[in-house]
Amino acid sequence: MKKCSHSAHETLTELNITPLLDLAFVLLVIFIITTIPPVEDKDLKLPSAAKNQKDPPRKAHYISFQADGSLYLDRGEVKLDELLGKLISMRTDDPDLNVIVRGDAKTKYKNIRAVLDLCQQANLVKVDLATEVLK
Repeated sequence: MKKCSHSAHETLTELNITPLLDLAFVLLVIFIITTIPPVEDKDLKLPSAAKNQKDPPRKAHYISFQADGSLYLDRGEVKLDELLGKLISMRTDDPDLNVIVRGDAKTKYKNIRAVLDLCQQANLVKVDLATEVLK
């Protein structure tokens, strides 16, 4: 009887470990990069900081949206379609105009978005949203 050829047995018994070595090196590199070396430093007592609210910018103008839908620019009531003209005239008087948009918590987001769109159409660069600090 004829036995199997020698070359057929040679390919079956060899194990190609090149992909395994590639995987091992990649994992080694990932572990080296992601592990943070332990920092042994002197014990320091760091100063504590108090929570301070950021001061509003100078010459800030407030746009307030009430829950009932009324809109105020500073302290005067204004209609939404009049707001763009007033913002443009205020920006031409003061190019460094700061506007803070404040909305009641129950105000619909589409109203706030409409005010922000008008601020963008008036080319206002410094527009902030007012929020409360959580305690």
